[in-house]
Amino acid sequence: MKPARKMTLAAVALASLSACGNGSEDETGSGPLGVLAQTAQQAVAARRASGQPTAPEKSPDERAAEALRVNPGPLILAGFESLGKTQIMAMTGQNGGTRTYMTPAEEALILRGGMLVGTRGLGNDLSVAEPETEALIRSGASGNGQRVMRYFSGDGLERPLQFNCTVGAGGKPGVIVESCRGHGADFQNSYLVQGGQIVVSRQWIGPALGYVTVQTLRP
Repeated sequence: MKPARKMTLAAVALASLSACGNGSEDETGSGPLGVLAQTAQQAVAARRASGQPTAPEKSPDERAAEALRVNPGPLILAGFESLGKTQIMAMTGQNGGTRTYMTPAEEALILRGGMLVGTRGLGNDLSVAEPETEALIRSGASGNGQRVMRYFSGDGLERPLQFNCTVGAGGKPGVIVESCRGHGADFQNSYLVQGGQIVVSRQWIGPALGYVTVQTLRP
């Protein structure tokens, strides 16, 4: 299947879910973040130099296609619902199965096989998530488990919140839903799993940041 076709199918799945360590390279502009930033900067500079008006902002699909063209590394498309913005994020580090994806502004998502386990640079960050339900979700099984979400507080300490969760099939074919409750909050995560990897998802970051939708552009 061609990359463009894969991206289109993943975008459709993402819409359905919404409804329900390379620092030195990046500093010199040769790393994944540098490529993303330079591409945007060069395009703006070229238009200004020629006296052309600034073009309308590209759609997420157009920006994803451009990022795939110029950046050979792993990429995701992340939509932050409460912030009202969609970001293309490049992998900047990997530790075993855990990857850090970052924007040029150093806003980061930390994913383990597509499962959100932390954020950085967004404010009200999720320090780490510890989901007992992960194995159920990856296998497509039903069951119950706890989820611990640790958040950075104003004093710099981690504050854990524990939620009771139920995992089962969603309303769309192939979609797994994780419904959680605790501390006066109710949230529902949705996952599209392929070969044990979460390729498209809608996951709750926390009370302040709400949901993020994540689509794998290039694994």
